[in-house]
Amino acid sequence: MSMVTSHLIDGLPEVRGQLIPDAPLAPLTWFRVGGPAEVLFRPVDVDDLAAFLSECPSDVPVTVVGVGSNLLVRDGGVPGVVIRMGKTFGSVEVLPREQVRAGTAALDMAVARTAMEAGIAGLEFFRGIPGTIGGALRMNGGAYEKETKDVLVSANGVARTGEKVTFSLADMGYSYRHSGVSTDVFFTSALFQGAVGVRDDIEARMNAITERRETTQPIRTRTGGSTFKNPEGQKSWQLIDAAGCRGLKRGGAQVSEKHCNFLINTGTATANDIEALGEDVRARVKETSGVTLEWEIRRIGVTSEGQKA
Repeated sequence: MSMVTSHLIDGLPEVRGQLIPDAPLAPLTWFRVGGPAEVLFRPVDVDDLAAFLSECPSDVPVTVVGVGSNLLVRDGGVPGVVIRMGKTFGSVEVLPREQVRAGTAALDMAVARTAMEAGIAGLEFFRGIPGTIGGALRMNGGAYEKETKDVLVSANGVARTGEKVTFSLADMGYSYRHSGVSTDVFFTSALFQGAVGVRDDIEARMNAITERRETTQPIRTRTGGSTFKNPEGQKSWQLIDAAGCRGLKRGGAQVSEKHCNFLINTGTATANDIEALGEDVRARVKETSGVTLEWEIRRIGVTSEGQKA
């Protein structure tokens, strides 16, 4: 499918933000691979987003992306509209009673730091998640023995119909790295509950998380974070290592030597290289341990041949 000649944009509603045809997505992802969005929409605020969704034809696919830290865009690009929230969705506000409200474009680490500066404990784990609050809401993001469900009070969003909606923690249907909320809902903000803490103690815990990440993960490479979910009672990296996959390569993609639940773009990888390498790893782990690993990295779009893998 060639999206260069797409006329989808001509049939979309007017917006106050930006509608960009054939927009490159690779620069928006940590892997730095993948094809373009047929149309990229950057809403200026929640009302702009809601108005667009209410008028957008129902047969047009709509996908939302964050900072692309846990995302693989396939080489053929993403049909339909891709939404990327901007600065107006990135605010972080401290509220009374140790609560913090954050827009879904806010970096997880920014939420942790804002809470720390206010002496609010309990949100330190967000320092260990290299993404945005939107991603954390969608996949119950977690790190270092805590998850989003442990601190979330409520989340706001906009449905595909344009209706503004609010979800309590119970409404989110959380399980390990999963939310039960329909993917036709696009989150816009969240409210978190912390606890009274001592700033220096909170900072020390955050620094420890930072040090642990830097010493155990290939964070200074083109990667997408943890590739596979941990099976119950097991660690994916241990299963991958036992299957002999540490350092395994396919094209320009490689299993990290430092942490083998991370895939790396060594500089020349295509999205297909990365996804195919992941499937190689899954096959080897299945053969050696009998465990079927589940992808944690979100994969979107179509292959270079136009097929949705």
